[in-house]
Amino acid sequence: MSWGEMQPLLWQGVIDTVYMVAWSTLVAVLVGLPIGVLLVLTERGGLLQNAVVNKVLGAIVNVGRSLPFIILMIALIPVTRALVGTFIGPSAAIVPLAIGAIPFFARLVETAVREVDGGLGEAVQSMGGGTPTIVFKALLPQSLPSLVAGLTTTVIVLISYSAMAGAISGGGLGAVALQYGYQRFETGVMLATVAALIVIVTLVQLLGDAVVRFLTRRERSSAA
Repeated sequence: MSWGEMQPLLWQGVIDTVYMVAWSTLVAVLVGLPIGVLLVLTERGGLLQNAVVNKVLGAIVNVGRSLPFIILMIALIPVTRALVGTFIGPSAAIVPLAIGAIPFFARLVETAVREVDGGLGEAVQSMGGGTPTIVFKALLPQSLPSLVAGLTTTVIVLISYSAMAGAISGGGLGAVALQYGYQRFETGVMLATVAALIVIVTLVQLLGDAVVRFLTRRERSSAA
C-alpha cells in the first residue's frame, strides 16, 4: 500500500482515537474524581467516616480495575447497544473505555488526595469551613499536580485501550492496524499505526509533564 493510500486511513484513525479518548477521559474525570475523593473522606478518620460506603466503593473500584479491558468490552456489549444503539464504531467504544477508566482514575485520585497534609484540612475546619470548603479549597488545589499526573497516566492507558477496541470494530488506529496491517499483511500500515500511537502518547506525556511542572512551580512560589 502506497503512502497516498495509507495517509487517509491513518488520519481517520487518529481522529477516531482522539475522539474516543477525549470523551471517555471526560466521563472518567466527572465520575472518577468524586469517587476518589469519597474514598478518602469515608475512610477511617476521614471527614465523612463511613466504613460501609468506603468498603462498597472500594470493592466496586477493585472489581472494575481487575477486569481485562477486552473482556469488559465484550461484557458491556448489551449496555453499549442500549446506550448508543450499536456496539460498533468509535461512539460505541466510548462506553467501555469510560467505564474501564473510571475505577483506574478513581484510585489515582485517592492516592493524590491522601498525600495532602491532613493538618491543612484541620486548619480550614478550625476556621469554620465545612467539608465542601475543605475539599474545594484545600484538598483538590493542593493535590492538583498529582491529579494532573494521574490524568496523564489515565489518558495514556485509554489510548492503549482504544487500540484494543479495534479488535471488535471499535474504530481508531487499532482498527486500522488490525484490518489493514494484520489481516491484509500490510507491514507498512502496521508500522505506521504503531508510530502514530507512539507520537500521540509522547505528546500527551510531554504536555502532562509540562502542566505538572508549571503547577508545582506555582505552588512553591505561592508557599514562599
